[in-house]
Formats: sequence, structure tokens, C-alpha cells
Amino acid sequence: MSVELKDLGLAFIGCGVMGESMVAGLLRKGVVDPQNISASHPRESRRDELKEKYGIAAYASNAEAARSVAEHENSVVVLCVKPQRLGKVFADLDGVLHPNDLVISIIAGAHIEKLAEELGTAKVVRAMPNTPSQIGAGITAWTCTEAVGETDRGHVKEILSALGKELFVETENMIDMATSLSATGPTYIFMVMEALTDAGVHLGFSRDMAKELVQETMLGSVKFAMESHKHPAELRNMVTSPGGTSAEAIYQMEKGTLRTVLSKAVYAAYKRAVDLGKRE
Repeated sequence: MSVELKDLGLAFIGCGVMGESMVAGLLRKGVVDPQNISASHPRESRRDELKEKYGIAAYASNAEAARSVAEHENSVVVLCVKPQRLGKVFADLDGVLHPNDLVISIIAGAHIEKLAEELGTAKVVRAMPNTPSQIGAGITAWTCTEAVGETDRGHVKEILSALGKELFVETENMIDMATSLSATGPTYIFMVMEALTDAGVHLGFSRDMAKELVQETMLGSVKFAMESHKHPAELRNMVTSPGGTSAEAIYQMEKGTLRTVLSKAVYAAYKRAVDLGKRE
């Protein structure tokens, strides 16, 4: 059942690409009123753009943006800044938040314990969206402190659903894992798309034709995999005839250790995510 957010106050601390994606998604779905949303951004032209485009309040001050939703019975502060700006946000919000305020952070490497300590609230959510969230087709892994009750968890689900799908994970380490798999995942996909498109051009297709063939093939394959509920290996076997083109292509990919390279890439991204958290 959908959780009603109409009277929920939302303050976005930092409203760049991902913050705007969340605002746009919430308003597109009609689950929150624009007058209940505020955002902060240091650049005046950006603030004017947000006001004009979405009808929300926009402030230069992080503290003002957070205070603007304080009168709501339930308020949520969403941290959407770059990791290197987190220290300034802590300073700006020192003593501003109420202990009952819910905080959602999508900042890479920012640990829940540190966020709770610096912001003075035990109700903290750590989430990791990915790039397709910008068009409402993303997936966001999230976890939270025990202080975040069922009602607040419902609010979180609804807010993150504005970006696409949401997936609750049991431990904070799984956020780092999701960072390497789903958040970094589009990088792997885009690189494969680029390589296949280049291969099509090498064969003799125009780049536009090769791009369309690759994009539609990838999109259709993913949809087919999701709807069939079959294991990828089973789907691959379905299109692999003995001595055929797929068998020859698979031989070359296995010979080039494609699986190993992808596995190493994911693990390297995971280790990097863990290292970012150690630099707080």
C-alpha cells in the first residue's frame, strides 16, 4: 500500500542531478506537494531554475532549507552533496535538526554512525541509487538504523521509489557491495555497449545503425530475461546452436576471460567504495 506523503516536509541538502531526479520523481507521481519541498544550492541561477521548474523553495543556506520543513509533523532531510562537501554540511546543520528528524543520505562513503553522531538524530538511512534513477528507471539499495520505525521505512520506500525500484539490505556493508554492482553497474553496461557499437562499425554499419542495433538488443534481452525468470545460463543455451555463431562468439569471450575481467572490476569497485568510507 502506498504511504501518504502529502503532508511530509522534505529538505534536499544539495540539489544537483540526483537530488533533482528525486524531486522530479516525487512530483511526477503526485505523492508530495511542491510547497512541502525545499532545497539548497550555492548558485543563485540554479536556485532560480529549481523554483521556476518545480515550484519548490530554494535556499542558499543548508540550515535554512532544513529549518523550512521543521513545522511539519514529519520531516525528512535528504543529503545529496558530494562527499568532499559533507564536512561543511555537518557544520551548517550543527544543532539544526530535531532528534526525531529522519535523514536520508545518498553520499558515497558516508557511514550511518558518523551521520547520526554529527547530525544529532538516530533516524538515519543510507541509500545508493544509480544513474538510470535520473529517468525513474533506477534501483536504489538502502539500509537504516534500528531507530527508523515502520512508518518512516514506508516513507523511505515511497521516496526512493520515485527513482525507480528500491531494495532494502540488512547491513551497511551491503551498501558498499551495491555501490560496486548496481551503482557502478551502468559503467560496465555502457562500456559493453560502446565496444559492441564499435564492432558493428568495424563490420561496416554506420555508427547510428550499429548503436540502434546494440541498444535495442540489450534492452530486449534484459526484458526477456526478466519476464522469462530463467537463469542467464539457460537463456544463453537457448540461443547457442552447436557450431553456430553464438558458440563461436562465446568461445572467444571465454578465451578473453570476460567473466574474470567483470568479476575483478566489480571487486575493485567494492574495495574502492570501502576505502572511501575510511577517509571520513
